[in-house]
Amino acid sequence: MAVKNEIGWTTETEDGTKRLVNVEKHGKEWRFFERLKRRGPEVQWTPVTQPSLQDWLDLLDALERRYQRDMAPPDQVEHVRRTIRERFPEHQF
Repeated sequence: MAVKNEIGWTTETEDGTKRLVNVEKHGKEWRFFERLKRRGPEVQWTPVTQPSLQDWLDLLDALERRYQRDMAPPDQVEHVRRTIRERFPEHQF
């Protein structure tokens, strides 16, 4: 997975296992993938069908940092904010 519109980060699961998250932008759609191990022949990226609020907030944070360095357009940041508002109306920015 080496795409220009790719963003990735590492988080921990509730049991303390490292979780690698990768997000790709295809058109107006963001596709989330995850894997629990870093290396090995059996390690593959698994699609995340329902990303959590924290995954969306991590994506927004990464896009905001890229925007400040002129590496992401402002419409991408607004699109993710709008998506968060639609999927998680209880979340306040």
